[in-house]
Amino acid sequence: MKAVLLARGLGSRMKQDADAPALTPTQAAAAAAGAKGMMPIGNGLARPFLDYVWHALADAGCTEICFVVAPEHDAIRGYYDGPGKPARLRVSYAVQPIADGTARAVQAAQAFAGRDAFLVLNSDNLYPAPVLRALVTLGEPGLPAYRRDSLVHDSGFPPDRVIAFAAIEIDAHGYLTRIVEKPGRDYYDAAGPAALISMNVWRFDERIFTACRDVPLSTRGEYELPEAVGLAVSRGVKFKTVPAAGAVLDLSRRSDISVVSQRLAGVEPRP
Repeated sequence: MKAVLLARGLGSRMKQDADAPALTPTQAAAAAAGAKGMMPIGNGLARPFLDYVWHALADAGCTEICFVVAPEHDAIRGYYDGPGKPARLRVSYAVQPIADGTARAVQAAQAFAGRDAFLVLNSDNLYPAPVLRALVTLGEPGLPAYRRDSLVHDSGFPPDRVIAFAAIEIDAHGYLTRIVEKPGRDYYDAAGPAALISMNVWRFDERIFTACRDVPLSTRGEYELPEAVGLAVSRGVKFKTVPAAGAVLDLSRRSDISVVSQRLAGVEPRP
């Protein structure tokens, strides 16, 4: 199984000053650069957050990774082609020239994916290997469906943060019917604790590339992957949801660094 990691974002939230515990000099430098995936995690011989992400992908059965990056990515390539070269994964790179949205980021990896099925995930999220494995073995396009109360309990997300995540609606057979971006408190209050949420990890086939090409600009001025998925659904592509549980670690803000470090204490990544 192939996997595509999206890392072309500008890291704007990570760059912003926030009320967060003191960072090490190397962590502060990574935060100032918005380099979420390369954030050193752990004490002593700290490892980049991406090492843990790639470890989970390898445990799930992925063997090839395409890293979608900015044109200037010498530091990432220098590490992963050098001292951080993974033993269980083959790594290639695709350049997204402009940070114009996640749909365009996926398009940048089309030559890598070819006609094969592949996973897509953000480089600042760490998912449980069993969830990724469920996508690897799914056999069709799909995504994990997390319950709202599970994300609060297992991942430790504050409830106010969870209500900013995209909600998903499914039919009686578990297939995606609708994605509701930033639904807000009223939606989640009505849906209750069992409301289903997308955490931006997907299994795709080659049909997603047409939707990524055709999706219009969003209200945020970007070509966004969830909207491309919605377009693909409207054209008849079915996305099977798989029930998901376990902690999702999100490293999008400076205040996340200490939480992620605590959760990963004692874990030795082996990508």
